[in-house]
Amino acid sequence: MIPRPSEASVAAGRRSGGGPAESQEAVPESEGGPPASEPSRRRGIVRFDRVERTAHWLNASLFLVLMLTGLALYFEPVMALVGRRRLVEDIHVYAGIALPLPVLVSALGYWGRGLRLDLSRLNRWIPDDTIWLRVSFAERRRRQRIRNQLRLGKFNAGQKLNAAFTAGAIVVMLGTGVILRWYHPWPLSWRTGATLVHDWLAVAIVIVVLGHIRFALADPEALRSMIHGRVTRAWAKRSAPAWLDELDGPPRQ
Repeated sequence: MIPRPSEASVAAGRRSGGGPAESQEAVPESEGGPPASEPSRRRGIVRFDRVERTAHWLNASLFLVLMLTGLALYFEPVMALVGRRRLVEDIHVYAGIALPLPVLVSALGYWGRGLRLDLSRLNRWIPDDTIWLRVSFAERRRRQRIRNQLRLGKFNAGQKLNAAFTAGAIVVMLGTGVILRWYHPWPLSWRTGATLVHDWLAVAIVIVVLGHIRFALADPEALRSMIHGRVTRAWAKRSAPAWLDELDGPPRQ
């Protein structure tokens, strides 16, 4: 025997002009999955899941610790105010060793599907990325007009370059930091080169991080998505239309 819907469900369906009432709880969207339900559309689109947001803020915290301790180690007047140089050195070293761990742990587990998808997106370069980058120094109105016509994916060219630079910088800083901290096995030329590379790359990282913060503050909705995880469809249509097409899938016949 086929169970019949309850009277309350039928009544609710009649009021809405359809069949039995359906649950209005939004179903979380998965990357590249089927088109979102209407309630989920009203809630917005998941841009970063909880794992990605946690990895990002853990990395940001470690970067902050490294920059502050590095500042104290490099400038003696700052160290004189802080004191306890050995403790500051240890915090700097072990924060540097821990820096790759949030991304590695997040990406390698079964829970890291969203992060792995985003890493693959960051490694894909499309023709519109080249155009986006080419007009970076054009007059503001012309730059905005051209970029508004592009069909970018989830990440623009600047974000892809920032991710590539950050990944490379972490590897180089970790390697040179190991040579500087445990210097006995290494020849003097290696230690001298490691000091030079470590110091100047640290300056470059600070500049890139400040630029990253500036661009994040210039797009409040994108910044909020790194806190709450979601963006509106209007933002996606404006800033990442190719990604929105990817999420929606092929048009229904």
